Amino acid sequence: MGGIIWLASYPKSGNTWMRSFLQNLIQNKAQSVHINEMSQFAYGDGQKFWYEQAAGGSLEGLSPEQVMQLTPKAHAVMARSRPQSVFVKTHNWLGQTWDVPFITADVTAGAIHIIRNPLDVVISLKHHYGFSMDEAIDFLNNPEANTLEDDYKLGQIYGSWSDHTRSWETFNPKFLHRVRYEDLLVKPATTFGAVAKFLELKPPKNVLTKAIKRSSFKVLQNQEKKDGFLEGSDKAERFFRSGKAGEWKKILTDDQVKRVVDAHHDKMQEFGYLKGI
Repeated sequence: MGGIIWLASYPKSGNTWMRSFLQNLIQNKAQSVHINEMSQFAYGDGQKFWYEQAAGGSLEGLSPEQVMQLTPKAHAVMARSRPQSVFVKTHNWLGQTWDVPFITADVTAGAIHIIRNPLDVVISLKHHYGFSMDEAIDFLNNPEANTLEDDYKLGQIYGSWSDHTRSWETFNPKFLHRVRYEDLLVKPATTFGAVAKFLELKPPKNVLTKAIKRSSFKVLQNQEKKDGFLEGSDKAERFFRSGKAGEWKKILTDDQVKRVVDAHHDKMQEFGYLKGI
């Protein structure tokens, strides 16, 4: 492959885990890749650095629309930064604003779309953003859900969980690989192996196994505990909090479960998330 391979997901759905696995797999170093090195391996689509490269200087004085107009050029700069494919993380929905797509097709090679049960996503959203549980559900269900820009990255548009999931289904299926977070937990060798195959990688079994172990939740959690995580939220005590599936069964009330299911029933059913409810 050549060009950008998008690592797409709704926030708090396993994107960081996937990035860690890919870096450990491809670089195959003598020890686990540190979480604070991931941004050098897989870029963030909203990093202002790339837009400044596209603008030829500071973004100061530009309107949000003018900055968005720089997106195709910023993506081209990302794609040209390496001789082969480059991984770029995105939480944006697959759409456009001011008639500018969030994904530039001309420099895109493919995408890996990671999906997680919204009943568990909402718990992680609560902790990451400092929401109450009901505020997190409001965010998950909001067709206009977004985050604002800060000093280092641009604002992002997510939409509701269903809107986001539905939008990425419009990506060319020949170049899209979809992964369920829960399958990464339950059958990691098969699921991560399928990711490697999609990327046309053929790692020996021991290299694949090593990459999975070196990107395990426990490893990532220990690294954050020791050194902190540059991508962590100032609203949360830690980024790598639980990493489990099915936590919602012990935490959410019946009413909260109903609010999520009522809003996302069809997509939850499609991906097997209504079992046990």
